[in-house]
Amino acid sequence: MTPPIHRPRPSSPARLAAAAAIADAVLILVFAAVGRDAHQRGDVVAGVLLTAWPFLAGAALGWLAARAWRNPLSVRWTGVAVWIGALGGGMVLRLLTGQTVVPPFIIVALLSLGLLLVGWRLAWAGVRRLRSA
Repeated sequence: MTPPIHRPRPSSPARLAAAAAIADAVLILVFAAVGRDAHQRGDVVAGVLLTAWPFLAGAALGWLAARAWRNPLSVRWTGVAVWIGALGGGMVLRLLTGQTVVPPFIIVALLSLGLLLVGWRLAWAGVRRLRSA
């Protein structure tokens, strides 16, 4: 008797969108945690959340602007919109709340958030392409 073959169930669109949103949020928290570790010590959890919230809010705006739930894995539309939303919204919110916004930080955030938020979608697209080949 042969063992049953377990095939993965296709994800529902809502589940896929939730997973992508969680991945974006976790990566923004990683960005904030790395930055906090490099520059400040102290209350780790509160410090990371204080650093991350403007970028999380900006990413949420990017999700809304792109209607990302329709195609959460899209590199071009969703990935870029979430990246620009996180960066632009994050910097504006940091400025409005008296947090540091200086050109070197903007450059680091631009590159880091781009690598993280667009990068994971590029990697996912590459894996899907390899699997279908």
